[in-house]
Amino acid sequence: MTTLQLRMREELVRRDFSESAIRTYLHAVEAYRQWAGKRLDHLGPDEMRRYHAYLLEERKLAKTTVVTHISALRFFYVRMLKRRNMKEDLPYPKRPKKLPVVLSQEEVGRLIDSAKNLFHRAMLMTLYAAGLRRSELCRLKVSNIDSQRMMLRVEQGKNRVDRDVPLSNELLQTLREYWRWMRPKTYLFPGTVNGWRADKPITSKVIWEAVRDATRKAGIDKHVTPHTLRHTYVTHLLEAGADLRTIQLLLGHADLSHTTVYLHLSQKHLQAAPNPLTQIKVSGTDRLPRSRRLQKAG
Repeated sequence: MTTLQLRMREELVRRDFSESAIRTYLHAVEAYRQWAGKRLDHLGPDEMRRYHAYLLEERKLAKTTVVTHISALRFFYVRMLKRRNMKEDLPYPKRPKKLPVVLSQEEVGRLIDSAKNLFHRAMLMTLYAAGLRRSELCRLKVSNIDSQRMMLRVEQGKNRVDRDVPLSNELLQTLREYWRWMRPKTYLFPGTVNGWRADKPITSKVIWEAVRDATRKAGIDKHVTPHTLRHTYVTHLLEAGADLRTIQLLLGHADLSHTTVYLHLSQKHLQAAPNPLTQIKVSGTDRLPRSRRLQKAG
C-alpha cells in the first residue's frame, strides 16, 4: 500500500466509514493505480475519462459497481487531495431504476421449508422476520435476542444506528431450537476457521449460499437474494396495514423517502387506486368485427 493509500485509509477511518467500505474503496483505488501504471497523484482528467470508459465498455461492469469505483476515486481526489475541479471529470453513470423483486407469502414459506439444515433455516427466518441486512445478520449476537421484551436488537446498523425490531413467537421458537443445537457463544450465527466453528461472525457468502440453495430447492424462478427477504418483509408489512413511519423505524432508514419506494411494491396499495376507465361508459364488444382487415367500401 502506497503512502497516499495509507493516508486515504486514515481519512476514511476519521470519517467513520465501516471496515467493509474502507476495504472496497481502497481496492477500487488500487485497481485504478494498477490500470494506469503511474503514481496516483500524477494522474489527471484524461486518465480518469479513459478509465471510466474502460470499466463500462471493456470490463462491462454493472453500473452499480462502476458507481462504487467512481465514489472511491472522488473521495481520493476531491476530499483527500482537495482537487475540487476533478469532481466534474468523475460523473456517476445513470442507473436504471428497477423495482426490487418481492416474494409472495406462499413463496416465503416454500423458501424457508427448503432450507437444507436448521442453521440455514434460522438464518432465512431471521432475515425475513426482522427485515435485516446481510451485514446485520452477520453481526447479530445471542445477547441481542430479548425474549422478555420480545425484541431483537440491531446494533450499529447502517449509519451506525441501533434499532429494535419486534420478535415473533415463530422466530423465537426456531431460534431456541437452533440455540439448543448450535450453542453459539457471542455471535448468534458463528463462522468457521479452517473448517472448524469459531466464535466469530459468519461471512455474507454463507448467507448468499443459504438463500441460493433454498431458492433452487423451492423451485422459485425469481432472482432471489438475501436483500429480497428484506424487501419482501417491508412489502408484507405495508399490505398488513403498517404505516410508513413505523416501517422507517423498523428498517433503520434515515430518510422517509427511502421507505416510500415500497409503496410501488404493495399490491394492496396499488390496487386501491381507482382506475379512471371504470368511470367511463363504453358500448359492448358484441358488434365489433373480429377481423383486422380493412372493410371494402360498398
